[in-house]
Amino acid sequence: MRTQKKQELSQRRRWRIRKKITGTRTRPRMSVRFTGQHIYVQFVDDTVGSTLASTSTRAKSVSDRDALKANAESATKIGRVAAEIAKAAGISQVVFDRSGARFHGKVKALADAAREAGLQF
Repeated sequence: MRTQKKQELSQRRRWRIRKKITGTRTRPRMSVRFTGQHIYVQFVDDTVGSTLASTSTRAKSVSDRDALKANAESATKIGRVAAEIAKAAGISQVVFDRSGARFHGKVKALADAAREAGLQF
């Protein structure tokens, strides 16, 4: 399958998921995106269209960020950090947006770590 077709199918999958979930100020959308090298997490208020808090494997606030990769072990660390940042921003409940990825492996590890750190999905 051509790369362009794969990207188109991935985009359609993301749109299909986004039609069903939205974030508010009291319960923002926790958007998780995995690239080949990095992990990105954002807490988004869709009613206003703004990002309330964010973190990634590239963020300067994350300790030992040079050793973090886009794997399950790093996903658990980023999940814990994301939950701490959310708590600092006054966020306790979120709507989980997996951005079209299947809920297993890295995505599941990140979600479980965030739940254990105190976020409610």
